[in-house]
Amino acid sequence: MLTIRSLVDVPSLGLRVLVPGSGEEPGGPDPLDTSLRWLHNTELLDPSGYVRDRELVLTNGLWHDGANAAEFVSNVVRASGAGIVFGLLETTPVTPPDLVRACAAERLPLVELSVTVPFTEVTRQAAAQLAGQRQRELVDTVRRGNDLAAAISRGAGATGVLKVLRRDHRVPLAVIDRMGRVLAADGARPDAEDARRVAEGLKRHPPPLELDLGPSGMAALFLVNTLGGADAALVCLRSLDLLGETEREALTQAAHYLSLEVARTELMRAIESRFAHELLEMILSGSRAAGEVAGRLEAFGIRPDGPLVVAAVALRGEEAPSEAALAKQIGDLLAAEGIPAVVVAGSQDIVAIFPWDEHSGAATELARRIVDSLRDEVVAREVVVGIGGVAENSRELRPSLRQARDACLVLRRGSGRPVAHFAELSSHRLLLGAQDEDVRRRFADSVLGPLRRHDTARGAQLETTVRAFLEHDGHWAATAAELYIHVNTLRNRLAKVAELTGNDVSTTEGRVDVFLALEADALTGQR
Repeated sequence: MLTIRSLVDVPSLGLRVLVPGSGEEPGGPDPLDTSLRWLHNTELLDPSGYVRDRELVLTNGLWHDGANAAEFVSNVVRASGAGIVFGLLETTPVTPPDLVRACAAERLPLVELSVTVPFTEVTRQAAAQLAGQRQRELVDTVRRGNDLAAAISRGAGATGVLKVLRRDHRVPLAVIDRMGRVLAADGARPDAEDARRVAEGLKRHPPPLELDLGPSGMAALFLVNTLGGADAALVCLRSLDLLGETEREALTQAAHYLSLEVARTELMRAIESRFAHELLEMILSGSRAAGEVAGRLEAFGIRPDGPLVVAAVALRGEEAPSEAALAKQIGDLLAAEGIPAVVVAGSQDIVAIFPWDEHSGAATELARRIVDSLRDEVVAREVVVGIGGVAENSRELRPSLRQARDACLVLRRGSGRPVAHFAELSSHRLLLGAQDEDVRRRFADSVLGPLRRHDTARGAQLETTVRAFLEHDGHWAATAAELYIHVNTLRNRLAKVAELTGNDVSTTEGRVDVFLALEADALTGQR
């Protein structure tokens, strides 16, 4: 790298440091080691209109005759010059003391050049160093490109790309997509809030190149573009101004290779999703496609002749899952458990089919672990999982699939537990759960509304009475004893219930309607 120090270290130049300068903050970078853009030869008192930032100013001091050295130094500082090289002449055998004082006051490096060495020799050495630096950078770029291509070709993915980068540049890195998924990380541990902020940034137009991640500080974003736009970002958990030019170039190069990897991953995911959707359709079509179902399962690494379980996942109160990210996360969770699975994002739920050699209760425990993980990492809304019965082989998957979806539907439209096996749900709950919430609410209100209005107006207890009667399976004496009333009083109250609702709970038909109304009311969360 071309710096003041690298020039001073060339013996033939005979440069002598008079003012080493100093960083803006204690412990900051040494100005002698600052990367130089180039050299600028001037004899103007104010060269600020021509000097670029990080340029080293060469001067013989012809401007010094009658001029203030402090003004010259101030103009160089205003142009963000890197320092001054004062070339001695036979007429000026000593660097002017006021120039030394001015540079010291501004903390600007000042180097003295011997009278026997021309500025052209300094320029020639600088050009040689820059050429060597550019050549090394080009070699590094080609080598890194080869390593990145090799990492992707052998299937190392985004993680492999980060490892290649971190070999030469020890900066904290992560790859985060616009869904808020951390695809890879090395030297950094972005949390869910960091991922969310990056995802929001990627959805802006145009996406930011630097982002405030709050407690994690500033982050530089190098966009990973596919045909769909900025689908992900190579995130460096450092601000842009703390990254050197070489680091930025390396990160930009890696982002281009990540674009290929993300595009390849998306294509593979699309193919797998299509195959998975076709598999779901084959299962639903029944015996006509039974042979093809077995072949598809084998393609996903699942034995079709062994026991299988189907789980349906959805978000409570939602008509559909949030996005395909939920299906991807479920697949990742099952893979982390060492379970091969087919995960399909349907219109109403997400279906997971996987082999199962344990008892059905263990599947419920697995579902609970999935719910806990999704609650912590993916969504704020409540996740529910319905589990079907164990299918003996791929030919028995259709009933298990229907059971899992029915159980999931009950959980999604109701309230309470997040996980249930189909066998755990009563038939009336499956019946009510399959209905829309508005339908359940209207039905419950048509039966219970008259009782509640009567109780409110008269201070009566008809609803409490009928609940107790059903809970005691229609036993008159037991109900009267619990309510501390006479059996005749109980008969009178239930007669009033029949009058108001048209349902005589002393008969089976009347009890069914009132019981279903109470259960529908509980599912809608009115009470």
